[in-house]
Amino acid sequence: MDAIQDEIHEECGVFGVYSQENRDVAHTVYYGLYALQHRGQESAGIAVSFADKIIYHKGMGLAAEVFANGNLDKLPEGDIAIGHVRYSTTGASQLLNAQPVIFTGKCGKMAVAHNGNLINTKQLRDELIANNAVFQTTIDSEVIAILINSLSDGDILTGVKRACARLKGSYALVIMTTEKLIAVRDPYGIRPLCIGTTPTDVVVASETCALDAVSANFLRDVQPGEIVVIDSEGIHSHMMDDIPAERKMCIFEYVYFARHDSVLDGISVYEARKEAGKLLAKYYPVDADLVSGVPDSANVAARGYAEESGIPFVEALAKNRYVGRTFIQPDQRQRENSLNVKMNALRANIRGKRLIIIDDSIVRGTTMRKIVKMLRDAGATEVHIRICSPIIKHPCHLGIDIQTYSQLIGAYKDEEQICKSLGADSVRYLSIDQLVSTCKGERTGFCLGCFNGQYPYPLTEYETDKFKLE
Repeated sequence: MDAIQDEIHEECGVFGVYSQENRDVAHTVYYGLYALQHRGQESAGIAVSFADKIIYHKGMGLAAEVFANGNLDKLPEGDIAIGHVRYSTTGASQLLNAQPVIFTGKCGKMAVAHNGNLINTKQLRDELIANNAVFQTTIDSEVIAILINSLSDGDILTGVKRACARLKGSYALVIMTTEKLIAVRDPYGIRPLCIGTTPTDVVVASETCALDAVSANFLRDVQPGEIVVIDSEGIHSHMMDDIPAERKMCIFEYVYFARHDSVLDGISVYEARKEAGKLLAKYYPVDADLVSGVPDSANVAARGYAEESGIPFVEALAKNRYVGRTFIQPDQRQRENSLNVKMNALRANIRGKRLIIIDDSIVRGTTMRKIVKMLRDAGATEVHIRICSPIIKHPCHLGIDIQTYSQLIGAYKDEEQICKSLGADSVRYLSIDQLVSTCKGERTGFCLGCFNGQYPYPLTEYETDKFKLE
């Protein structure tokens, strides 16, 4: 995937489990994080509630690396645990910023894991510091934890409700005390969060694929503006005040972020991506010999294009499975270096052929430019690019780390100019309406701000620099 490897950075994955048995819940969380690894590869962490304590381990790197060498086995048995995999949207990529955030306050010991990005972090942090709060990290998730504590009357639910009334931005939270597991989704539902069950456990996760990884049955999605409390008495739902009428799920969850075997808010990610490919074939056809996707996230759409057009799907690019998603590398030099060993052209498949290459999006264009050159060097006679989303024209600070217009090739260029810049024979994008039409399911309402500049929150009112707290 060019776009997001190029420059769009999201994400984090959150996971939590409440078990009716005192057992090895850390392993359950580990498997859940493994399934959510695509959402963040900078750091990972797990916290376990054990004998009125919270024991945790976190570190830099992939979950399998962080919990190798017996680190997972060192975590105790317990009945509640939460975990997190991180790509930084606020705060530098360093160990002190790894999550979950562990905190002791009015509600006793608690841990917080957060997917999303607040846009009023600095204002909240400044207010808390003025009231003698002390911060150990430079992430918005710690601001959330300390805000909950400061607004609590000793009851965690009260603190969460009052804190959420102050938060602006996107957030899917899993919060753990020594007695409760709490799942929270922001009022617009910008980031996904779901609940599953096993005979003994209640599980919350960013995506349904993580429920599948621990053999949990999908129960339901956490609703926008909902606070779900899970304790010894069961599952309890509480709603925030003044919830907006329309949801604003980030549509990039369907375009790229989520795993294709997940279902978010009743919408199959796989079906959405396949439909995007079909629409590209229907509205932007081109005479060619084969169609291929940029692996892996665009392969489903490429198959949809092939099915609709009758042009055979053939792999044009081979992917090194042992190199992580290049978009998640935290600086451009690292992203470009990892791309050099990530993909290679399949010369025997493409020599002398006219190619249609499907990708989910384009941000800077540097990755796709290299792919086009790679394919031409391998003997492709034509390279036509088809993109499963509209042109990205605007920055986003709601959990996708596009900081400035200068990062966006689409901010200043139209399709024809982008095509020339990439060295392709043609470039076509889905329209906004076409993209929205691919998301067929239980609900409607998406954040489309990176395409049309219309966000749930007026971002100009807030300081949105990623390193604003450094």
